[in-house]
Amino acid sequence: MTWYTGFLIPVKAADKDRYIASAKAAWPLFEKYGALQQVETWGEDVPDGTHTSFPMAVKKEEDEVVVLSWIKWPDRATADACFATMESDPAWQAMDMPFDGKRMMWGGFAPIFES
Repeated sequence: MTWYTGFLIPVKAADKDRYIASAKAAWPLFEKYGALQQVETWGEDVPDGTHTSFPMAVKKEEDEVVVLSWIKWPDRATADACFATMESDPAWQAMDMPFDGKRMMWGGFAPIFES
């Protein structure tokens, strides 16, 4: 069954081009390990909330933008195998990560409806 890994990331607005370059550089690695699709979106209409919101979830700072991204996998096993290589494949270690990884959120999701 198809599997998705979702990410919510605070990125400094000034680092937008650097983030895009990093995402583009990551795609060949994700694809090598079986990813079917990678989608990166730059927040343009992401309101602050009173009780909860995307900005609150990542503790967004004034000069940051919320990025929502996801990777589509053929199944969970493929995704898990890919993420396991992040400690052993030196190509992952060489990646530029232009954001505060401590405030990045991620999770795996099984689809319940697709059209």
